[in-house]
Amino acid sequence: MGILEGKRILVAGVTMDSSIGFAAARVAQEEGATVVVSNFGRALGITRRIVNRLPQPAPVIELDVTDEEHLARLPELLGEHVDGLDGVVHSIAYGNPETVLGGHFLTAPWADVAQAVQVSAYSLAGLTNACLPMMTSGGSVVGLTFDATVAWPAYDWMGVAKAGLESCSRYLARDLGSQGIRVNLVAAGPLKTLAAKAIPGFDEIESNWASRAPLGWDNNDQTPTAKAVVALLSDFFPATTGEIIHVDGGYHSMGA
Repeated sequence: MGILEGKRILVAGVTMDSSIGFAAARVAQEEGATVVVSNFGRALGITRRIVNRLPQPAPVIELDVTDEEHLARLPELLGEHVDGLDGVVHSIAYGNPETVLGGHFLTAPWADVAQAVQVSAYSLAGLTNACLPMMTSGGSVVGLTFDATVAWPAYDWMGVAKAGLESCSRYLARDLGSQGIRVNLVAAGPLKTLAAKAIPGFDEIESNWASRAPLGWDNNDQTPTAKAVVALLSDFFPATTGEIIHVDGGYHSMGA
């Protein structure tokens, strides 16, 4: 019996099978969960094909977390596949690589910064709030971040957005604890995902990660991060909320 046996999980933001969201959906299924996946727009067709590579094909629903109508209808769409939710994975982030990433911090226009913050940070609150009607028995919300306590090369306004995400998770933890809902984040090391490839200069971050991380680091292996996500979705962290779990080979704890 897996640690998510009988649990119903929404993984929001799965596009490619190289994504952390896909890996989280795969490990969640392997641990016994019923998984529903979401995406939107042009990527939706790709997602519908990609889910066939999961251990079990998962239903795919359309969800744009910046669209209030999409969020309002989310419980209805989920209800076509599950009778409730025990967990939500927020695997969503976006910043225009031509303006808010890659060394454009001082020149990024507010409209693009606002979009990055809305999609990458505010959406955690929007998604969680939309899922609340399906989480009547409590549950776990897990998001994904990239350590926002320091300034990284090339990461620029996405780093600011991630700082907002981290703060958002703590306030959600504060307000939802009374409903038995835990909210935590996993801070992964650099991984070769579609999102990472879109960041100009991201190779500066990942180039020396494996040599400096005490446990080493494989930037092609999403499984350690996915396992942490699934552990937080499970009942093995019943009194943990508002936390950020680092899955980075220990890099974050090294001074040099």
